[in-house]
Amino acid sequence: MKPYCFAIDRIIPSEDASLHPLDIGLIRGYAVFDFFRTVDYHPLFLEDYLDRFIASAAKAHLVLDQGHEELKSIVLELIQKNDLKQGGIRMVLSGGNSDNHFSPTKGSLFIFCEALQMPSDDKYRNGVHLLTTEYIRPVPEIKTTNYALPVYLSKDWKANNAEDVLYHADGIISESSRSNIFIVKDGTISTPKTNILKGITRKNILALVPDAQIRDITLEEVMAADEVFMSSTTKRILPITKIDHQPISNGAVGTRTTALMEQFKRMEEETVS
Repeated sequence: MKPYCFAIDRIIPSEDASLHPLDIGLIRGYAVFDFFRTVDYHPLFLEDYLDRFIASAAKAHLVLDQGHEELKSIVLELIQKNDLKQGGIRMVLSGGNSDNHFSPTKGSLFIFCEALQMPSDDKYRNGVHLLTTEYIRPVPEIKTTNYALPVYLSKDWKANNAEDVLYHADGIISESSRSNIFIVKDGTISTPKTNILKGITRKNILALVPDAQIRDITLEEVMAADEVFMSSTTKRILPITKIDHQPISNGAVGTRTTALMEQFKRMEEETVS
């Protein structure tokens, strides 16, 4: 964590930040958050991330005192105070300290800056491995801090040299634990439409590929796809070349994925310039 953060109502030294021990963000695991990157001191796609954070708070019945412009001002000041040329910014709104220690109430807002580790070049060149898990995230349209299942499963996927999990239910895929999923078949790009968090990177990919299909996708389709990739703030576009130890197509990163990776990189550069 970088030296300064926003805690509750002001910017303070990060080491002085604290949370009430009975906050339901701690004792019930009920909180919302968002996360974005800075490139050359520029917060990428900031407006979209702030909109989603505010929407998550409202959907989760949490009181957020700060509006869009005030949040933006805090973020920009933190970037300056922390000299955050390249890094990550995390916004967390806790569930609050309610009388019954259960119901959401006015939460505590924290915004802090951190170092960022992107996937290795090898993962972009050769792709990654996912393991399937039958699961649908609770209230998937809200970006909550509830990562209990994937944290629990992470020991197993690491033992199997996998990057993450692929959620599915009743034969239909949804997302990975921290990423959206896309497939390519016969030149057509498709991405799931239900039981997902609508990622900001996903939104920008869809802007680059306006003819992409947003629909239900079966697990069988994924395994038979020509290419599969995942998208997120920290991964950008990351190829998936193996699922449940089975190669996707010929097991190599596909040409459509490679081209889209370059397109997205240019989009980022244009946003910063």
